[in-house]
Amino acid sequence: MAYSMMQLFLLGALGPRLVGELGISPAVLGLTTTIGFGTAAVLSPLGGRVVDRLGPRRCLVALLLASAVALALIGAAPGAGLLLAAVALGGLPQALANPATNKAILAAVPPSDRGSVTGMKQAGVQLGAFAAGLPLTALAGGVGWRGAVWTAAGTAVAAAAWAARALPADPPPSAPGPRSSMVPRGTIAWLAAFSLLLGCGIASVNTYLALFGTERLGLGPTAAGALVAVLGVAGIVGRVGWSKVAGRPGRAEWLPGALAAGAVGAALLLAAASGAHPLVWAAAVAVGVFAVSGNAVSMVLVMQRAAPGRAGQDSALVSAGFFAGFALGPPLFGLLAEAGRYGAGWLLVAAEFAGACAVALLWAVRDRRRSAA
Repeated sequence: MAYSMMQLFLLGALGPRLVGELGISPAVLGLTTTIGFGTAAVLSPLGGRVVDRLGPRRCLVALLLASAVALALIGAAPGAGLLLAAVALGGLPQALANPATNKAILAAVPPSDRGSVTGMKQAGVQLGAFAAGLPLTALAGGVGWRGAVWTAAGTAVAAAAWAARALPADPPPSAPGPRSSMVPRGTIAWLAAFSLLLGCGIASVNTYLALFGTERLGLGPTAAGALVAVLGVAGIVGRVGWSKVAGRPGRAEWLPGALAAGAVGAALLLAAASGAHPLVWAAAVAVGVFAVSGNAVSMVLVMQRAAPGRAGQDSALVSAGFFAGFALGPPLFGLLAEAGRYGAGWLLVAAEFAGACAVALLWAVRDRRRSAA
């Protein structure tokens, strides 16, 4: 899970260096997120079917190797063209990550432990944010940003070799079954809509937090990267803790709305940080604890509600909504950032989180009424 999004966390954490060396604008930096997650959103429904057919180990090894190639190409990019192509390739591991890991959990973990295990594996995404924001950013200060990205690529190859040896063998590939709908329905449709709005806000924070720190708050590149690391650590704690709570009966349905409400407060702290700079650190923690954790809880709900034999497909459909949000959010924020209107950008993020809160609470109320009928 950490490697599935490593390339985008690195682009966010190293954004100040890339803007300077490659001569790309803040809007182009936002476009990297749009292309990466747009590709992931398109590929996710197909990725879910592939995982259901081939099995999680084969798909996880392929995920890690694809991440290694994408990172290596980013490190070699002379300009925006190859950079954007490499980010598009990085959409493949994103499309495979949740279906493959969720499928592995359903196959190997008892139902009573699935909430906490899901939180730990979803925390892997934030482990990637921490690695990009602190050790790899610090390494970039010594060997350059290209050396740091190539180091990440090498470790992805090592992880692929480990996964091939350590994970349980997959069953023989199954024959293609009857084609199922790629349109989310019922609970999956609500979770996809929630994930889209949540993704819009999270992606904007991931992409522009470090640049906001350098351009508006006077932070150096390493300190700005540390903001991403703080967000990542908070996300790890939040995802593990809230997913464990979601595994208890009757709790998961109300958590997405509550976490999205907390995320609104986090975005308002970011808006206020322009006038009170220390607030940005509290805001980074709050985004991790509330906004980032919402996606982990939605994955717990997917596994609780997935139809038999559709865990991979349903996970992919919800992930597609999340990735679509990641594709849409940063370009809108980028337009405001280019005009120097970071405060308005954070208010936009707050509105996106508020929309996610409304969707989640409306679904929870309808679901409770349907269960009581």
